[in-house]
Amino acid sequence: MVKTGCDILADGSCDSLRGRRIALLANPASVSSRLVHVARILLENGIGLNAIFGPQHGFRGDTQANMIEWEGYIHPIYGIPVHSLYGKTRKPAPGDLSGIDMVVIDLPDIGARQYTYIWTALMMIEECSRLGVEVLILDRPDPIGGSVVEGPVLREEYFSFVGMHQLPARHGLTIGEALLMISHLRGLSGQIKVIALEEWKRDLYFDGTGLPWVLPSPNMPTLETAIVYPGMVLLEGTNISEGRGTTRPFEIIGAPWIDSARLLSALERSHHEGVAFRPLEFSPAWDKYAGRLCQGIQLHVTSRELFRPFRTAAILIRTISDLFGDDFEWLLPPYEYDDSHMPVDIISGGPDLRLAIDMKSDMNDLFDSWKNDENDFLAARREFLLYE
Repeated sequence: MVKTGCDILADGSCDSLRGRRIALLANPASVSSRLVHVARILLENGIGLNAIFGPQHGFRGDTQANMIEWEGYIHPIYGIPVHSLYGKTRKPAPGDLSGIDMVVIDLPDIGARQYTYIWTALMMIEECSRLGVEVLILDRPDPIGGSVVEGPVLREEYFSFVGMHQLPARHGLTIGEALLMISHLRGLSGQIKVIALEEWKRDLYFDGTGLPWVLPSPNMPTLETAIVYPGMVLLEGTNISEGRGTTRPFEIIGAPWIDSARLLSALERSHHEGVAFRPLEFSPAWDKYAGRLCQGIQLHVTSRELFRPFRTAAILIRTISDLFGDDFEWLLPPYEYDDSHMPVDIISGGPDLRLAIDMKSDMNDLFDSWKNDENDFLAARREFLLYE
């Protein structure tokens, strides 16, 4: 079994924290392999836990979707202040870290640049660096493996809360590796330590770790969801339902104006490695088209090794745009605290995908440019890898 940083802390590394004033950045998935939450581990080991911070979706994981903010409170059991990093501010407010010696970060990630927890952690590290507070990162696996990277590298002018560094859409890094790399490149790494994973290899998916899957966010119910997410999150920038409001978000997509049979026929004429499509109808309970009957498809990954979620999503959106262009739309700002850029441009890393689809360009030219980005990033990340 893979041992997470949280497991190693629970097995005896707490001793090094005694006598320190600790703050914790975590969420409901910040648990050991025995499903004990890291906050409880710290407190039961006599560690002085003085403050708790939570990311998007809350420390309790009770806020559903994007842009649903939450406010801080006093923890009803621990009596410790819980501060929101997804509300009026996305970084600690003045005074929140007063008297704190060290911030322990234990957050899951799913291997996608658009997932906000890395950026919440980075903003915490930046504030800790400014104040001279140490940071201890409890590492966790990249659940979709660390060997493959995919998609264009984010352009700096499109930085936002769903991307604050030049990463591809699927980055193939653990959260510890990503934060070490970004912090080093920004001159923030002096006060940062990582409790590394034990027995994790880059080719391991989460179901090969022996660890229990705990929802890292409300719309990430399964590993299968995480596998498709780095590409299917692009649909958040369109008027196509990405399946929020169903039990299989990002695996199920559709809209009332889509004809499943036509869509499936067109997809079958194009080449898609590692994935099969099944037509279906669904009515989202909330979010886009809530309560309305939608037609669409469900993605079934048949080969994790061959499946490329970002390219698959790009072709899927292009196909829907070509078939149902009178109804298909790109959503307008704002999106995740950005009021100026098109949401899909923020999600994809720049305007190239949107422009290629609108201009009906050859998608293979776009894919070739992504391959260059992918190769460059694989080389750039090499010195920061903690695992083989």
